[in-house]
Amino acid sequence: MPHARCGIAVAGCWTCDYIFICDRWPEEETLANIVAEDRGTGGAAYNCLLDLAKFGPPEGGAAIPLVGVGLIGKDGDGERVRADCRACGIDVTGLGTTAEAPTSYTNVIVVQGTGRRTFFHNQGADALFGPEHIPVDRLGVRLVHLAYLLQMDRMDAPDPSFGTVAARVLAQLREAGIRTSIDVITEDSDRYPRVVHPALPHTDYAILNELEAGRTTGHDLRPGGRPDPQAIRASAEALLGLGVQRLVCIHMPEGAYARDADGEEIWQPALALPDGYIQATTGAGDAFCAGLLLSIHEGWALDRGLRLGVCAAAKCLSRPGCTEACTTVAETLALAERYDEQPAVL
Repeated sequence: MPHARCGIAVAGCWTCDYIFICDRWPEEETLANIVAEDRGTGGAAYNCLLDLAKFGPPEGGAAIPLVGVGLIGKDGDGERVRADCRACGIDVTGLGTTAEAPTSYTNVIVVQGTGRRTFFHNQGADALFGPEHIPVDRLGVRLVHLAYLLQMDRMDAPDPSFGTVAARVLAQLREAGIRTSIDVITEDSDRYPRVVHPALPHTDYAILNELEAGRTTGHDLRPGGRPDPQAIRASAEALLGLGVQRLVCIHMPEGAYARDADGEEIWQPALALPDGYIQATTGAGDAFCAGLLLSIHEGWALDRGLRLGVCAAAKCLSRPGCTEACTTVAETLALAERYDEQPAVL
């Protein structure tokens, strides 16, 4: 990899979240009360980049260049996306605009007291995001994170040579000397093998939650609602066998399991948070991902990167929005000194 390469680009979904905190989840044709509401960020590109920006320069060094790549609507939400990124020092020259669809948005319904969330989503401009919107030849970054597979219609479309358009793009990025990372949307469908499998041989780092990993590989990682260590290991091994080049990371509420191509494995428990700490779970997975991406870019030891990931996820849980709670690396890692770890799963 050329030494001149530096920075992280996140390409894919850009969403504006409209968050509604409700007193309960209603049955159909009944009413629930909205007790609070807010606007927030959504989508992997938007969330991860803002989290990375708020981490600040790692260990007091120079700031990591951050680049946003995607497609937004020619509307107020799109203007808000650009303004948020510019305020955080994120390069938005790779962020295109279309008048053919609105900026992607989601109504996020959060149940007060449990933090459980339900999403009503308009894919909007994300559905039109295609390979022509990724300036491979002009990207000077070290790492590109593409997310979410299964949530970008044109990227998920078939490709005669690579299986999917996303797989072709990932291959082009790796050929240009850029390392690649992917994330996947959580959905209840049988599309995972068809859409995700073709991307894996062109992926350096696969960062998935336990439901996404299980549906990609055909394993049940939570039989009876509890993590199954054997199934977690088997799913990670299967993902590597399907072509992931460097590292598979599977994260879940109980922590994160990582296995690299050399067979090294690490389990990092999540933090044991006190009652009342969790305000919502929206954005925690992207916060974890941002922490791991930063550590990959900086060449940290894997255990330290996983610790930053679970601490970033825990920090995110303290506020209803996806990125509002994110703070510096030092303040994020300090959570590990304040709270004990949950019992180890593996």
